[in-house]
Amino acid sequence: MYSRLAQHQLAALLAEFPAVVLLGPRQAGKTTLALAEAEARRETLYLDLELPSAQRQLDDPEAFLLAHRKRLVVLDEVQRMPGLFAALRGVIDIRRRAGEAAGQFLLLGSASGMLLQQASESLAGRVAQLELAPLQAREVLPTDAAVADINPLWIRGGFPLSWLAKGDAASLRWREAFIATYLERDIPALGPRIPATTLRRLWTMLAHGQGGLLNQSRLAASLAVSGQTVARYIDLLCDLMLVRRLPAWHGNVGKRLVRAPKVYVRDSGLVHALLGLADLQAVLAHPVAGSSWEGMVIEQLLAAARNAEASFYRSSHGAEADLVLSFRNGETWVVEIKRSSAPVVSRGFHLAAADVGATKKLVVAPVTAPYPMRDGVDVMNPLAAAWLLAGR
Repeated sequence: MYSRLAQHQLAALLAEFPAVVLLGPRQAGKTTLALAEAEARRETLYLDLELPSAQRQLDDPEAFLLAHRKRLVVLDEVQRMPGLFAALRGVIDIRRRAGEAAGQFLLLGSASGMLLQQASESLAGRVAQLELAPLQAREVLPTDAAVADINPLWIRGGFPLSWLAKGDAASLRWREAFIATYLERDIPALGPRIPATTLRRLWTMLAHGQGGLLNQSRLAASLAVSGQTVARYIDLLCDLMLVRRLPAWHGNVGKRLVRAPKVYVRDSGLVHALLGLADLQAVLAHPVAGSSWEGMVIEQLLAAARNAEASFYRSSHGAEADLVLSFRNGETWVVEIKRSSAPVVSRGFHLAAADVGATKKLVVAPVTAPYPMRDGVDVMNPLAAAWLLAGR
């Protein structure tokens, strides 16, 4: 198993909170990470709530969980039993009064909005959350990796079984099966009655338009459904952490700003699988190459900058930045993402930096080594940029 950067953070949260929710898409490595944490402890109990046998053990959840009150209880796919959260609150409070303040429950889930709503309503003040993204470049590549070493992760994406496949063809087959499983089994199991063919078409259209502004009316017309239906489908894909809506930056700058969000399929490997692109040559020959690279870089940077508020900036007078990171200490970073190994920064990027009051300007491109440009712009590759953000 690759050493996950979230392992230390997970242990720290379990030492502080009675319950921790570990979020991530299916097959991102949540169970492996949870079991690794469990192995480091003397008393643990693991239940996979997709299994009917595990659900039957929780027919009387309070009695069952109190019978294991000395253990860390790991509940996988906990969104399958939404009624469980009220019982968890009672058990947490009983264990607190008995002196067991922290490290009681580790809850794993692959539907973020649904799970966080349940947790916030029932476990307010008792729960912390941590998102586990698919494998990141910082986890699978050495710090001094050559820029070309990032390409396999870009093409295959970060899902461990896709990354570890014996070849590009095997990796693509895994991702195609992953997509089919989500459409035919996982999404229907959550309750929504959505035709799999319609959702696949939408998902594929989002891959074709990777990083484009969300136009619900156009998507609705292409799918022959209403705009509200498209919004509901995209909400579901975002909830499953398969799609990201990157909001437009908002601020009082006295200029007309684009308000529509950008939409990205979060894993670049899924982008390529939805479009039938098997290897690097196929991706580079496709018009999606630049926007796919952009989406991959954004995911790498956001995984590193966990505490930043992310957006993009675009105004009617030509100012534009692919990513704006606003930090709690008042710093604002603007990021331009280029696929070229000799990136050129446009005037619009500098206008955007001035408009948002940027404290740092960064260009992320497939360059061999970081270097400075004029006007305070730093250029570096995605791996170096991610380490820079993680260390700030």
